[in-house]
Amino acid sequence: MTGLERSWYQPQPIRWLLAPLSWLYRAIIALRYYMYQRGLFKSSSLSVPVIIVGNITVGGTGKTPTVIWLAKQLKQAGYKPGIISRGYGGKAAEQPIIVSEASIASDVGDEPVIIHRQAACPMVVGSKRVAAGQMLLTNYDCDVIISDDGLQHYALNRDIEIVVIDGQRGFGNQYCLPAGPLREPLSRLEQVHFIIHNGSPTAVQYNMTLTQQQAVNLSDPKISKPLAEFEQTEVHAVAGIGNPQRFFDQLITQKMIVTPHPFADHHPFEPSDLDFGDQKQILMTEKDAVKCHHFAHKNMWYVPIEATISGKLSKYLLDTLAGLSRHG
Repeated sequence: MTGLERSWYQPQPIRWLLAPLSWLYRAIIALRYYMYQRGLFKSSSLSVPVIIVGNITVGGTGKTPTVIWLAKQLKQAGYKPGIISRGYGGKAAEQPIIVSEASIASDVGDEPVIIHRQAACPMVVGSKRVAAGQMLLTNYDCDVIISDDGLQHYALNRDIEIVVIDGQRGFGNQYCLPAGPLREPLSRLEQVHFIIHNGSPTAVQYNMTLTQQQAVNLSDPKISKPLAEFEQTEVHAVAGIGNPQRFFDQLITQKMIVTPHPFADHHPFEPSDLDFGDQKQILMTEKDAVKCHHFAHKNMWYVPIEATISGKLSKYLLDTLAGLSRHG
């Protein structure tokens, strides 16, 4: 976490120095939102319902496991979902691009590789969500589209908005960028359909719990073992995600002796990043693992996560979706 990011969650004088820029940022995004609402900026609709999974803060909140959970729920209900994403970190020359089993993180981004693998449904990435959605519908028989991120991408009209909130960090100092972590003011939450809290310590309507049970070997994915086997073991914990401390804390609760190694979100890992000068076991997130397979060693493991969400979110979401005029 940079010094600026720390100031978002801990009292720092720099907050007051940056406050005028936050007010300017807030005015600009309010004007932009108004222009889209009034039709002065063009918004496009797709021929099937669009569900946005996004956040209003900078950094990881748990969108990826939410998208995977949502895709599985829709498939169980008989829908044929497709997924679109910006593909942050991907550097493919041509966009939009279809994500396949052969796709690599350097082309399509780390999160799309995981989402496509776990959700097992068609996926297209591209910075322009409308074009990505159109490519998805041209190439696949989908009757609903999930947009990974894109809450602020108003060029694409949406039917359902889901916001994921970091239940531990919350909204920090509640300032908009750059003095705080907010992409949009908190009032934006009044306009969304569903709000999911990721690991909230208090009672909320929809609380997401991320469970980690197994560790999978990077050099041989056929090998896995329960995390309980790492109990009282000294391990290196590697995380290049929005909130690395969350991953470290989860390993600590498994009674491991953790040496943490936080990296910036979407960090492009190189072999030297994981050379710690010893042969201790290295545990990392699945998001980081997709960028480390080509130099994996036997002491490297990734920890898949699975989301469960309290409340009757699946029922209410499916009821909302069924009532949309474009469905069917």
